[in-house]
Amino acid sequence: MKSPVLNPSQSELKQKYEDLLTLLRSLGDCAIAYSGGVDSTFLLAAAKLAPVENLIALTMKRPYFADWELEEAIQFAEEIQAEHRVIEIPVDETIRNNPYDRCYRCKSFTFTAFWEVMDEMGYDTLMDGTIADDTGEYRPGLKAVREQNVRSPLRETGFTKDEIRQLCKAMELPVWDKPSNTCLITRIPYNTHVSDQDFRQIEQAELFMIREGFQLVRVRKHGDIARIEVDPQRISDLAQPDIMNKIVPFFKSLGFTHVSIDMVGYKTGSLDVDVIKNSQNGNEQR
Repeated sequence: MKSPVLNPSQSELKQKYEDLLTLLRSLGDCAIAYSGGVDSTFLLAAAKLAPVENLIALTMKRPYFADWELEEAIQFAEEIQAEHRVIEIPVDETIRNNPYDRCYRCKSFTFTAFWEVMDEMGYDTLMDGTIADDTGEYRPGLKAVREQNVRSPLRETGFTKDEIRQLCKAMELPVWDKPSNTCLITRIPYNTHVSDQDFRQIEQAELFMIREGFQLVRVRKHGDIARIEVDPQRISDLAQPDIMNKIVPFFKSLGFTHVSIDMVGYKTGSLDVDVIKNSQNGNEQR
C-alpha cells in the first residue's frame, strides 16, 4: 500500500482524496465497518494513510457471508497492520424468511453489535463504505446507516465506484479490480425461508465458478434450481460443452437438481426488480 500518485489530469480526484483525508483526521477515534470489499478496503487504507491515530476495523462473520471473503479481509488488515476484530454474529431470526427489508434488519443488528464493542473500547465514530453511487439504487440498508449515526466519508466527499477503483489501483491495493459482491442471501428470492445450508451451497457453487475463470458471477437459487449469471460477454464461454460438463456435475453434487444459464447475464440486484416496481407504485411490502 502506498499513497496514490495521480497525474495532472486527475486534479479533481486528487482534491477529493485530500478532502477525504482531512475529513478522516477530524473524526476522532474511529471504527470502520469493514467487509473486505472495494469500498471499505479503500476507506481502511485511506484512514491508515491519513493517518487516523486510533483506528479499528470491525468485520462481522455471519453464515450468509462467504468465508473466502472473510479470509481476504483478515489478510489485508494484517498486511497493512490495521487493528482488526472479527465479530461472529448469528443470523437474526427475523430475516430467516428473507423479507424485503432484510438489508435494513441486518445492518441495524450489525451496527448495534459494533457500537457495543466500540463503547467497551472507547471509540466514538463508526464509519462505513457507502459511496455516492449507492444513493441511486435500492438500498434499504441506508436507513440503518442514518438511524445508527454511522458516518459515510466516501459518500460525504462524493466518491463514485470508478474513482475509488482508480485510487485503489494507484495505491496498489489488491481489490482495485475486484468485482462488486453482496451477501449470499441476495441470491435467494424474497419471502423464501433461508438456511445455513443454502448459503454454503451457493458459496461453493460461486467459488467453483470463480476458479473456472468467471470472476463476475452470481448463482441464484430457486429451490433446487441454480440460475447462473455471468458477465453478458462471457455467456457464450459459459455455454461451451467442456465448461458445462464441469459445472453441471459439480452443482449436482452440491444438491442442485437443475442448472440453468441466465441468458441476460449478470445484473446488479436482479431479484430486486419486483420490489422496486412495487415501491414505485406505492405498494412495497415491508
